[in-house]
Amino acid sequence: MDLREEQAAAAIAERIRLEREDRGWSLSELAERSGVSKAMISKIERCEASPTATVLGRLSGAFGLPLSRLLALAEQAGERLVRAAQQVVWTDPETGYTRRAISPATGNGLELLEVTLPAGVRIPYPASAFAFQRQQIWVTVGELEFIEGETVHHLTAGDCLELGPPQPCVFFNPAEAEARYIIALTRRI
Repeated sequence: MDLREEQAAAAIAERIRLEREDRGWSLSELAERSGVSKAMISKIERCEASPTATVLGRLSGAFGLPLSRLLALAEQAGERLVRAAQQVVWTDPETGYTRRAISPATGNGLELLEVTLPAGVRIPYPASAFAFQRQQIWVTVGELEFIEGETVHHLTAGDCLELGPPQPCVFFNPAEAEARYIIALTRRI
């Protein structure tokens, strides 16, 4: 892990601890609300373990925050311009999935993310991860199978999908090459 990734991991750990403490929740209460073990949450907060995308989705859902907002709060730059070299990249230690925060963390309600999903990787998220946001997915490279509840969307480069009401979802790359897509997020009204 390079210095930027270590800084991102430390910022995420601190934000999770702050969100939990701001709500007056114990580790046990967050574990119960999120479905993530108390031991894992403790390791994440102490920077002894790096959370996977699925774990972050569960934690953000328990906090009532979109995953992107939780990560933006961890990044908290506040500048209107963020150069490519300064954009925070987070890598899922389990799958190699990467998430690059393209948008400045100004809190204006619109967020753009670039995701790279390695071949054969499947990332599930609970419905709670989508409860407070509207989302569109625009595939720029490769293929993406997006499973939204019982509906399967097969997307290829250039396709754009707007998500429906919150439900459990899975991002899956069925191809032998990486997939890359842009996610546009706004808060649900």
